[in-house]
Amino acid sequence: MKFYRLYIEITNVCGLSCSFCPSKSLPSKEMDLDFFDSIVSQAKAYTKEIACHVVGDPLTQSNLKAYLDIIHKHGLKAMLTSSGYFLKKHSYDTLFHPCVKQINISLNSFNKNDTSLTFEQYINPVLSLCNAKLEREEELFINLRVWNLDELMSERTFNETLFEKLSSEFETKLDLESIYKERPKSIRLASKILVHFDNYFEWPSLNNENYGHGTCQGLQSHVAILASGKVVPCCLDCDGIIELGDLHEQSLNDVLRSDRAVKMLEGFKENKAVEELCQKCSYKERFKE
Repeated sequence: MKFYRLYIEITNVCGLSCSFCPSKSLPSKEMDLDFFDSIVSQAKAYTKEIACHVVGDPLTQSNLKAYLDIIHKHGLKAMLTSSGYFLKKHSYDTLFHPCVKQINISLNSFNKNDTSLTFEQYINPVLSLCNAKLEREEELFINLRVWNLDELMSERTFNETLFEKLSSEFETKLDLESIYKERPKSIRLASKILVHFDNYFEWPSLNNENYGHGTCQGLQSHVAILASGKVVPCCLDCDGIIELGDLHEQSLNDVLRSDRAVKMLEGFKENKAVEELCQKCSYKERFKE
């Protein structure tokens, strides 16, 4: 069994309260470094890439470099996903750590929070990161996420301001009307710096309507490990509803071979969602043939 990546949540704290994310039901938790090391040691048999989040923002961790050092020690690559609010907590040497393959920044988090920061105060550290990457000729990717194209006027107004700022910073014109009409997946701003577009999605919940059966990339392209050590089948099960096992008590190999995991995987291969949470997840609609 091989995965494109494993999600390992080094903390479930994001420091914000974005309206497009579910409210956190689990207690705040950060993963112990020794425990993280033991997980990465097991993970390298299954993947070459670690995404350091599920719902938490890894950049809230002042000792982020220590986690990246562990990933690097085991010869794996890392992906960091952040709101961008905590970039200034870290040096570029940490953010451009040799193991970091990609940094994702969710730009649409800015206007989904009550914050005292102005737009300029928020975006300038993001642009400085991009400029530093170019000046230092770093090989990693920076992916600027704008996942709000399905929203109404309030988002269009924000996007217009954002696109004007990005257009003035880079030699690429981001035309609001063209982007809304043509819906590109991404636009290149500079070498390995992209702005990525998508719509908001509904997080899976047992309170959602039942969307029926279907397949999913959970347990096929990836698996996730929460800060608590619980293993879940996909990166959207942030509350551990489908707990496949606990790495404090079991090996990753044993968890992935458990009856529950095997039944889920067999179901997905037959276009069947055997778990209630999966039946109430609309994200799997994206994988319909």
